[in-house]
Amino acid sequence: MSVAQTTDQETRKWWVLANVAVGTFMATLDGSIANVGLPTISSTLQVPLHLVQWVVSAYLLTICAMLPLVGNLADLWGRGRLYNAGFLVFAAGSTLCALSPTISLLIASRIAQALGAALLMANSQAITATTFPQHQRGRALGIIGATVSLGSLTGPTIGGLLIGYFNWSAIFWVNVPIGVLGFVLGLFLLPKKHTRKSASGFDYTGTVLFIVGIVDLLYTVSNGETWTWTSARTIVGLSGSILVLAAFGVRERYAKKPMIDFSLYRNRAFSAASFAAMLSFVSLFCTNTMMPFYLEDVLHASPQVTGLAMMTYPLAMAGVAPLSGYISDRIGPKLLTTGGLCVNALGFVLLNFLSTGVQPWVVGLHLVLFGIGQGMFQSPNNANIMNTAPRSKVGLVGGLNALVRNIGMVIGISLSVSVFTVRLHQLTGRVFHGVPAHLAPGLFMAALHTVFWAAAAVCVAGAVSSALRVTPRRQVA
Repeated sequence: MSVAQTTDQETRKWWVLANVAVGTFMATLDGSIANVGLPTISSTLQVPLHLVQWVVSAYLLTICAMLPLVGNLADLWGRGRLYNAGFLVFAAGSTLCALSPTISLLIASRIAQALGAALLMANSQAITATTFPQHQRGRALGIIGATVSLGSLTGPTIGGLLIGYFNWSAIFWVNVPIGVLGFVLGLFLLPKKHTRKSASGFDYTGTVLFIVGIVDLLYTVSNGETWTWTSARTIVGLSGSILVLAAFGVRERYAKKPMIDFSLYRNRAFSAASFAAMLSFVSLFCTNTMMPFYLEDVLHASPQVTGLAMMTYPLAMAGVAPLSGYISDRIGPKLLTTGGLCVNALGFVLLNFLSTGVQPWVVGLHLVLFGIGQGMFQSPNNANIMNTAPRSKVGLVGGLNALVRNIGMVIGISLSVSVFTVRLHQLTGRVFHGVPAHLAPGLFMAALHTVFWAAAAVCVAGAVSSALRVTPRRQVA
């Protein structure tokens, strides 16, 4: 191969990464960008907040339900093809969201948008892993990992600016030109190869069982604090989801072509890294959920100042994650991943020393520590997960990794609000649903500190899981 051809290939793979990063950012951004627009949407469409909340919930639940299925279809039809289709589906769904005159149409459009997001999320890591050689994979996946967190954490800031200067539909219109441009570039950049050529034996029964079970589980978890965790509705929902998912597990054990290959979890490197990843996002969304309330309701910061303070987290991670991936290519993942979660645990401990009188910039400095810890963790962990996958199953593994991430987000939101309200009930004897407005600062801080201690414990558990991983042997099958 000539020097010119080698240079062209080297340049091309970084363009592929750029294209993948754009889609990943867009899909993860919309998981949180709508949160800040819910009050405005509620007022404009004249619907109550408990109903408009489904603009967010329907998006996340659809993604979780579709990710393993999309991962399998990617290995069947081609990761590049499905990823590129995701740009168009996402752009079309965004257009429908922006044009929706009613809440029913908006929620339906968010489901369509989430289908596109699932196509993007499930394939981003797989395309990256197969585009880059192993000695560069950690750095490339580090960039994708940073993009995921940038999208998740900058959503409220970008959404607030767009709504402030335009209106709520702007948070959806912004995706359309990006999606179209990403699709056009993807036609020239993304790989067209696929591994399997036949859909015979596809596990349709397992697919249905998984979708029903995971949607029931996450729907119940999302509403557990509102319904109360001991209510008949919650118990029935959790019991039903466990039974359906157990039936799914039995089905997958005997299916010829299972939707999820549970043999992957016999690999300790894969299972430990996956569990640690879920716990990292559980803790991540404890801060993402509670810090805006602290900044605005206790410190009385404006939405703009709140956004700027919280931006320190993703910016720090964006700087650390690629470097962490680069280092992990040389020394392995264990030290960085375990150390990163320990740094995050320390960050939560330090948050417990914040008071009702600090300046927002002090909060921003604390959040920098989380960016460093998460940046240390995500890149090596993603590379570790993808390196354990047989090449024929990287699409499935990429989908599972994204699924774990989204489940962690849902659990993190539910955990933080539930712990907060339970602690308030202990302190006041009153029952709260959600985070109440105009709460006495002392009570707020006492409940918030309990959330931070719980999140620190989650980080420690993740660090233990990370430390138990073994160095994987390269899979080539």
